[in-house]
Amino acid sequence: MAKTTRLENEAAQSTTALGPLVGLAREDFVGAIALLLRETASDPKRAMKHAQEIGQDMVKIMTGKSELAPEPTDKRFRDPAWQYNPFFRAGVQYYLAVQKGMRNWLEELELDELERDRANFISTIIIDSLSPTNTLIGNPTAQKRVIDSGGLSLVKGLKNAYHDMVHNKGMVSQVDKRPFKLGENVATSKGSVVLRTEMMELIHYAPSTDEVYEIPQLTIPPQINKMYINDLTPEKSVVKYQVDNGIQTFVISWRNPSKEQGVWGMDDYVRSCREAIAAVQSITGSKKVNISAGCSGGQTASVVASKLAADGDPALNALTLMVCVLHPQQNDIEAGSLMTENGIQRARQRAAKKGIIKGDDLARGFAWLRPNDLIWNYVINNYLLGEDPPAFDVLFWNADATNLSASLMGDFMTLFETLAFTKKGEVEMAGHKVDLSKVDAPLFILGGVTDHITPWKATYRSTRLFGSDDVTYVLSHSGHMQAILNPPGNPKAKYYVQKKDGPLPATADEWLPGVEEVAGSWWPYWMEWVQGRSGKMKKAPKAVGNKAYPPSDPAPGLYVVEER
Repeated sequence: MAKTTRLENEAAQSTTALGPLVGLAREDFVGAIALLLRETASDPKRAMKHAQEIGQDMVKIMTGKSELAPEPTDKRFRDPAWQYNPFFRAGVQYYLAVQKGMRNWLEELELDELERDRANFISTIIIDSLSPTNTLIGNPTAQKRVIDSGGLSLVKGLKNAYHDMVHNKGMVSQVDKRPFKLGENVATSKGSVVLRTEMMELIHYAPSTDEVYEIPQLTIPPQINKMYINDLTPEKSVVKYQVDNGIQTFVISWRNPSKEQGVWGMDDYVRSCREAIAAVQSITGSKKVNISAGCSGGQTASVVASKLAADGDPALNALTLMVCVLHPQQNDIEAGSLMTENGIQRARQRAAKKGIIKGDDLARGFAWLRPNDLIWNYVINNYLLGEDPPAFDVLFWNADATNLSASLMGDFMTLFETLAFTKKGEVEMAGHKVDLSKVDAPLFILGGVTDHITPWKATYRSTRLFGSDDVTYVLSHSGHMQAILNPPGNPKAKYYVQKKDGPLPATADEWLPGVEEVAGSWWPYWMEWVQGRSGKMKKAPKAVGNKAYPPSDPAPGLYVVEER
């Protein structure tokens, strides 16, 4: 049970996210490795010195005099055999000797800061792949399982491996999908599709209270994952929480694009968002609409907000951005150091040629950027121990990735390369010059303490980009999707907010000393914020949709089950 929970938590912190990493090309990896080899060859004496040091460690290991030992926090080596069995102790010491030698060697290479980050990142991936725990002969826990099970764990592991080769495109499975059925135990909130276009469905969720707030809320989800993350299970449903608190709730469901639809760009997605806003206005009778969005959906929502401001359209009432980076910097994420201008252009060219980036390909590339958490953990669990991957709702959703159109990928790369959101009217996007300083709607921004996909200090930079004087920043004590899916009832939940009223400090480092820790979920704090910006209460409608936008298929709609 503890093993399964750990796997769930680690993988949930590493859910696939659309961001600048879609522009990472294989040439960037090759270039980083070539740099290491070139630097090594440039000074043979230095290479010989480190080879000798590794050799000395090997002699100590063979004679039983080595004091190398894994860090107590390294969960891979918790089995007592690594300490007490001479064979396994020597095995881990050989591994640690190589790790130590690689670290010492990198420290002496003549590299600038960016090159050193690249070298460290690549070397970590390589060294992690060499861990003895990744093989049956080097993993005492797996060997004990073979004996205890009479060899059945090996049979089950081979079956799991065969299943992945045939049914999971060769990637190790992170989740057991069998227990989950859309509309039955996932995405169960009542509602209907009230608008369907070639690009999206708009879902109107049924109110669950006698009265509702007059200003509705529209959620714009990321384009690379399906929308039901907002309605995962009744216990983790943002949708249910909203309707139970009197919020008129609408969610866009993006269609999974095929190769022919690879021409869909940001202008098309912004146009669809405005169609959805018009439908929400018609159905609710409200001229104003609150918008919430997460991750890359937040980037789309920000372009929408800028476009509305440029057109003088006052539809946006308040904006919530969750785990979303609008002002990226190359050192924000570990893999960011690998990105080069040439690599981004090559990635763009390949995407344009194919029309789309397959969701499976993006997930595979993302997994290899964090192989310990997303690959080797599951190789050990599924193949060596012969256990099923965990049946975890967040991982089920994460495995249900969609394709990304080449045009949209190019537009996201433009936003990243030009830092468009930080400029005031300099970058053309979706038929206008992007300028967030003209967006004066109230703003709620959420970050996650342990989020390595959209690091919280990077999300904090968004507080300086908008023209609003009503900006709230909340830091959830979790990572990426777990930061969002943090409902009331979790005894470990907590969040951080600024103690004093008034403007937020310029930087995250200045903000941090002035925060207070609050026990519990951030959802009630956010809901109070939303309700305070949702107008008056009125009688709840008896049905979803209206004559102009009649209800059709029940939530979560048809596009979430469509595969391409």
